[in-house]
Amino acid sequence: MRKIAVVTGASSGIGAATARALGDAGFHVVCAARRADRLFEVASACGGTAVVCDVDVDDDVSALAAAAGDRVDILVNCAGGAFDAAPVATADLDVWARMYSVNVLGLVRVTQALLPALRASGNALVINIGSTAGRAAYEGGGGYTAAKHGTKVITETLRLELIEEPIRFCEIAPGMVATEEFALVRFAGDQARRDAVYADVDEPLVAEDIAEAVRWLTTLPRHVSVDEMVIRPKAQAAQHKLYRGRIWQRPPADGGVDAQARSGT
Repeated sequence: MRKIAVVTGASSGIGAATARALGDAGFHVVCAARRADRLFEVASACGGTAVVCDVDVDDDVSALAAAAGDRVDILVNCAGGAFDAAPVATADLDVWARMYSVNVLGLVRVTQALLPALRASGNALVINIGSTAGRAAYEGGGGYTAAKHGTKVITETLRLELIEEPIRFCEIAPGMVATEEFALVRFAGDQARRDAVYADVDEPLVAEDIAEAVRWLTTLPRHVSVDEMVIRPKAQAAQHKLYRGRIWQRPPADGGVDAQARSGT
């Protein structure tokens, strides 16, 4: 019997990459997101099912649960995002409420709706996509860091409360991932500010890196529970420590003296 995976936030970025990775791994992927046009493209590419769904809307989430069916083996709660970079003193609380609603309440709403189907799997895995922002504070990030701390704590609480259930809970906390939309949304469409985030960083993570971590987690036996995975690019040693410059030095094509010196030969 083909296993069923549900991925929210599947129309772009990490969600879309995850849907494709799980489709390639043999899952039937139920792809959920708000934007129908992009969602149907992703679902078609991975051979899955598209369900237009806003995780903030009860009726949409109920429809998602109905479309997923009576058994769900994998749930990836990827819907989320940062919607500002405002200091606490001047933050728009409506924007903060929206961030909390999508990153925390939406995650809980979807998980609650799919719990019966996850239980029916007998060996289900819930992966919540958090952030390293859920482990540290930084200026201009108060609303987002608060929301992602919420993602982390909800994952931990579910693991405690449902320890007797056949469901494992893992949070993946990525650091800098260079997707087209994340920072663009955060800066209200300002492309220059978005590009400046990743400028001169030697190989930030890409969405496919996180999708591969999701795929790997699905291969583990049922007795192995990975509580959390923190994944950063080499250039980011911590939330506040980012190197902008060339890390990887490639030897000359002729393999000359410089190459030998670098390799220690």
